[in-house]
Amino acid sequence: MLTIYGSDLSGPANKVRFVANYLGISYEYRQVNLREGEQKQEWFLKINPIGKVPAMDDNGFCLFESGAISKYLCDKNGSSLYPQDLKQRAIVEQWTDFASLHIMVNVAKVTYNRLFAPRRGLPVSQESIDDGTKCLEQYFPSIEKQLGQHKYLAGIQITLADMTLLAAMDPCELSGIDLSKYPKITAWRKELKIQSFYIKCHKEYGESLKAALGR
Repeated sequence: MLTIYGSDLSGPANKVRFVANYLGISYEYRQVNLREGEQKQEWFLKINPIGKVPAMDDNGFCLFESGAISKYLCDKNGSSLYPQDLKQRAIVEQWTDFASLHIMVNVAKVTYNRLFAPRRGLPVSQESIDDGTKCLEQYFPSIEKQLGQHKYLAGIQITLADMTLLAAMDPCELSGIDLSKYPKITAWRKELKIQSFYIKCHKEYGESLKAALGR
């Protein structure tokens, strides 16, 4: 039995669930209580010695890092989400990396400092918010242009790149990240967020976040 360990508020963990849901894989989802430090407990460190989510246990084969887990699941199930053709795969890798390194990282800067830090009584870095916002304003136009040329991020069909970007952008509204200038991105998100792979994870990311923050 495949077990996926994650947190409803973790973009990388949700990405893995998007992929598993899309593939139609039967799996057990186990939430790890990050605020209580469950990820640092001995039982979890045997699965992921780094002590972070997501992690995976596939009948004794353990793996961590969302990219590695997602690619493993795609390859194991022969999915076109992660194509076998060398050039097609390279394009998917290109946009997956872009979404992870430039979008998810900067959305996280804004989200942490606007939503999580204040409610936990931790210091808020306006510099980090400004830096994240500036970077997103630099990189969103590239995605907008790409989605103006192709239905999906890496071409004519949905791939791991879309799953990665979708998870990365999930907190945008609650974090006050303005997407009004990006109609192609908005339409792309709207289409994906009504599909079963997304809804099986959550109907709306904000529901989990609001519950966690006690709203």
